[in-house]
Amino acid sequence: MPSAAHEIRKASSARDGGGGAPNLGRPDTVSATTTTGPKPSAEPVPLSTRRDPYFDNAKYLAILLVALGHVLPLVIEGSRATRALYMFVYLFHMPAFILISGYLSRSYTGRPDQLRRLLTGVALPYVVFEVAYTLFARYGGNFSGKPISLLQPFYLMWFLLALFIWRLTAPLWRTLRWPLAVSLVIAALTMITPDIGPTLDLIRVLQFLPFFVLGLCMKLEHFQVLRRRGPRAFAVLVFAAAIPLTYWVTLDIPLNWLYRSRSVQELGMGWWPGLMREGLLFCCTLVLVAAFLALVPGRRYWFTVLGAGTICGYVLHGFLIRGAQYAGLLEHYPVLNTPTGRVAVTVTMLVVMTLLCTPPVRRAMKFVTEPEMKWAFRREMTEPRTHP
Repeated sequence: MPSAAHEIRKASSARDGGGGAPNLGRPDTVSATTTTGPKPSAEPVPLSTRRDPYFDNAKYLAILLVALGHVLPLVIEGSRATRALYMFVYLFHMPAFILISGYLSRSYTGRPDQLRRLLTGVALPYVVFEVAYTLFARYGGNFSGKPISLLQPFYLMWFLLALFIWRLTAPLWRTLRWPLAVSLVIAALTMITPDIGPTLDLIRVLQFLPFFVLGLCMKLEHFQVLRRRGPRAFAVLVFAAAIPLTYWVTLDIPLNWLYRSRSVQELGMGWWPGLMREGLLFCCTLVLVAAFLALVPGRRYWFTVLGAGTICGYVLHGFLIRGAQYAGLLEHYPVLNTPTGRVAVTVTMLVVMTLLCTPPVRRAMKFVTEPEMKWAFRREMTEPRTHP
């Protein structure tokens, strides 16, 4: 059986991705039912200025899972426990991001001001960092022939492109009577269609589509139900059972099944048994996503403010991961591939990711992650609508 590192390298060379991403871009609105918020005043506070700490907490905790998902391949070789942890994280962290992104996209109707935010907060960072990561691979990783292609996202940039597509289609999904069922059919057809090709990474965009549509269909009450005492206790049991179960099956499931970037035929199975396996993984993922969301705290903590800066952590941490790979860090320091070294590498990455999400970094990166760019748009694109 191929080693875990070989599987990851092979998958990376084929699709150059495999990471989750936070809910990138600013949500258009946040639910008015929050545990904290501005004090009452003579004038009502616009809904879009309120932030629910629950969703900021969820984004911060999810970005830490992203860090785990990207750093563990560096030290996965020869460790079944590390491979199991990597598989466990990949089962649910990206779907959780996508579901939250869908929920925060519920108010997207394609208004001019919303389109502007989509272009400046998602499309522009995608273009800038797609070019930056490609150049970094050329000169830092000695991939001199690597072309710059905005139609074939490189490394972790695929999620920005996917989020752009998903959010653009949000009004369409809200017009359908059974949007989730339709998205599941589309995802199933994508799984058994090996000729889609790499353009726009559509095979992955469409396979993850149901999680975004599910988020669009959810209401605040659904999250409140998950956060009740009973579901939270059940979530602890789910994680307590899932971790050892993942360790037990980790050698039997190729890691490529987690990335959803290939058809089942390309993964070596017929369309019917492949769909059955994918269906089982989908159900497991839903349970783990629900457990994760149930355990996210709803109150404001020291890390709540970091949830607003997850885009900075996401687009920047990849340079550190790829830089370590290009420099052959593990080859020069084999001690990092020991149990103690794996813990040190993991903790360091979590700390670095936390620092990258802090307000000073967010302010420094605002010119590319949250630019106003009023000069580039007509007036109606820069002023939000004042009436419902």
